[in-house]
Amino acid sequence: MKVTVKKKSSAIAVPITTEFIKLEAAMKLSNAISSGGTAKNVIQDGLVTVDGEVCAMRGKKLYPGNRFSFDGVTYEIVNAAL
Repeated sequence: MKVTVKKKSSAIAVPITTEFIKLEAAMKLSNAISSGGTAKNVIQDGLVTVDGEVCAMRGKKLYPGNRFSFDGVTYEIVNAAL
């Protein structure tokens, strides 16, 4: 019997103090990109995934537990309260 174990990939935590954060703002907060203009372009070009699916919506609301990936790096939204 062959057993395979999936290793859960680690993600960089992006703490927020609000209920949600928009994708574009999350990319800036996490330093995944340097400016809002850059974020707009990479999102519209389909280079960003949210929870494993390509997302082209800059205003996509991300809640704690959501993950986004860009340039081979994964980031996870976490609640910073308390």
